Amino acid sequence: MFMDLLDKIKLKGTDTLYVLGDVIDRGPHPIKTLMKLMEMPNAICLLGNHELMAVECLEFLMKEITDTSIEELDKQMLDNLVTWQYNGSKTTIDEFRQLNLVSKKEVIEYIKDFLVYEEVSVSNKDYLLVHASLGNYSANKDIDDYTLHELVWVRADYDVQYFDDKYVITGHTPTQTIEDNPRPGYIYRRNNHIAIDCGAHYQGGRLAAICLDTWEEFYSEHK
Repeated sequence: MFMDLLDKIKLKGTDTLYVLGDVIDRGPHPIKTLMKLMEMPNAICLLGNHELMAVECLEFLMKEITDTSIEELDKQMLDNLVTWQYNGSKTTIDEFRQLNLVSKKEVIEYIKDFLVYEEVSVSNKDYLLVHASLGNYSANKDIDDYTLHELVWVRADYDVQYFDDKYVITGHTPTQTIEDNPRPGYIYRRNNHIAIDCGAHYQGGRLAAICLDTWEEFYSEHK
């Protein structure tokens, strides 16, 4: 689906591709997709909750199982592993385990470099790119006052316009699940929100992209 979408948007070397997180988990080839992005110098990835869960767990999973490593499995790490498993980690772990040690370390370091948010200006329009939203939103809060959890886990409130002069582009919430959305499975725009998660892991879902120069929408083939 990712390769199909790349073919459709015809990304040039002078373009910048922003990926709004959740590259990994649930799909059949999360690590393969991640490694494709690692080869793309004009691709900038933002941290999603799935990458956050992976970073919290992958280094522990690389350890050899010994009495010492088992002793290090404290309640927090166990909770992290259970939460990640509940959220679809199996395909990521299965593919990750097939990598050699050098590649494993490179993948982890690459994920650690994901941005938490990005602010860009295109064609006289300002945008805030963030995985989930501005959780517990307040007009008086600066972007750096939000916690990591609020930025990558808490879903956007599309009834609230966060900014008068800026668009907030998010993933995380599949547009199929947005209440009263007249076009489920398509990019959703309301109150200066642009939601681009079109439920790629759902039956009939797909990946979506939007060109910030033209607002043209692109979609991969249906799952």
